[in-house]
Amino acid sequence: MWEEAVQMNKQKRFYISKRTDLPRYQAWAIRGAAILLALIVCAIVTMLMTGENPISIYTTIFYGAFGTARRTWVTAQDLAILLGIALAVTPAFKMHFWNIGAEGQVLIGGLATTACMICLSDKLPNALVILCMVIASIAAGALWGFLPAFFKAKWNTNETLFTLMMNYIATQLAAYYIIVWEVPKGAGKIGIINQSTEIGWLPKIGNQYLLSIVLVAILTGVIYIYLNYSKHGYEIAVVGESQRTASYAGIKVDRVIIRTMVLSGAICGLIGLLLVGGINHTLTTTIVGGQGFTAVMVSWMAKFNPIIMVFTSLLLVFLSRGASEISSTFSLNHSFADILTGIILFFIIGSEFFITYKINLRKSAEKEA
Repeated sequence: MWEEAVQMNKQKRFYISKRTDLPRYQAWAIRGAAILLALIVCAIVTMLMTGENPISIYTTIFYGAFGTARRTWVTAQDLAILLGIALAVTPAFKMHFWNIGAEGQVLIGGLATTACMICLSDKLPNALVILCMVIASIAAGALWGFLPAFFKAKWNTNETLFTLMMNYIATQLAAYYIIVWEVPKGAGKIGIINQSTEIGWLPKIGNQYLLSIVLVAILTGVIYIYLNYSKHGYEIAVVGESQRTASYAGIKVDRVIIRTMVLSGAICGLIGLLLVGGINHTLTTTIVGGQGFTAVMVSWMAKFNPIIMVFTSLLLVFLSRGASEISSTFSLNHSFADILTGIILFFIIGSEFFITYKINLRKSAEKEA
């Protein structure tokens, strides 16, 4: 039996092996080739399924994201929110703590912000209300990050399931308080909070889009420095490589896990503040829009590099906004736009396989042996 297995292995014409070291320019060349191939496949699919000119489809995608000044600002704002959530989950991911709870952590930060805007609007000056919103949103997000980290550190619970379940708890809490605060009663929604007084509305910098963009840009630099040049960042990297090695090196693994998840949750809470206090001025259970899960892909595709995340976030936001424009312009089912997005992402993610591994053709001499 063993001899037959060896013989079958020898008869294979190729085999897969892990690359030792691939130059950066070659890695990006592979990614670029994958995107080009994805566009060609999308063009073929478009022609076969709809009969539309693929060039028109691609032009519409670009127009949907950058066609006007307002579309460009909205794209930049969406990019900032997605990037902010990706930055939040990255420290935990680099530590190999699989935080799938960003959706709930952002939502609970938004709920805390909403509570301050509604309950304190007639009790405190606007500046103090905003200060309370900042503190409450960060604290709520940090709590939502602390709980799974504490249970993981103390009893080694499954962090993926724990953080996922925390999403549902946050959603139900938001749904409950939306009914409590609904305006008018029976409407099932809060509506615009403090629309007449604008108490608790975050200040504008230049225009309504710029505040979140500037804050997330600053956050990107801070997280990059934190992960690459601080003691905490070093400890996160060591724990991610091996918890046993970290323990031997004198690093308190439990403390690192809890500290890192509190940081992740706090940043998510801050994004919830931006969504409620700076952008939407209301709260819904779908205000995060699945970006907590999309951020996982952003972080992973960028190899946990905050600078590269800017570009991966831009790609996903570009595809999302372009897909919506395709549906409206060509009167196509929105699922078709999702198909194109899925094809492009499939090729991009698949390219990482060829960056990490290579396919080798077995030499004739080896086959004869």
